Amino acid sequence: MDNMSELNEDEMQIWNMWKGSFKRIFGRVVKEMSEHTGLSEGDFGVLDRLVQFGDGKLRQQELADSMDWDKSRLSHHLTRMEKRGLVQRKPLDTDRGVQIIITSAGRSALEAALPVVSKAIRRHFLSQLTDQDMESIASLAERTKAP
Repeated sequence: MDNMSELNEDEMQIWNMWKGSFKRIFGRVVKEMSEHTGLSEGDFGVLDRLVQFGDGKLRQQELADSMDWDKSRLSHHLTRMEKRGLVQRKPLDTDRGVQIIITSAGRSALEAALPVVSKAIRRHFLSQLTDQDMESIASLAERTKAP
């Protein structure tokens, strides 16, 4: 095929296999987490980032950027999480920013979810891989990082 902008049948098939595989695995992990903890994918993402990147607190804009969510989507999600006592918002004195702080209930929910998520990732993904598969995935991830 001389037109580089067109995908041939094999290329389209491998693309669809890759997407489908990821969606199935990710869906199974999220389903198990939700069933065992009541947290949604978004809840877990917020709580995990607050602890991993901010030691329990982050500016709302930093959180939005790290999740690749727009401000409005994050704001609505945080409102729901705040009503459930998982996070609290605190206006920053220095500027118009808002700080998002994980609560003790949020920390407990995250701590309960982490082993469930780990086991699900191991069961649905890692246990299916050989050492060579892991090396290939790591290599592919490195090569396809955004510049």
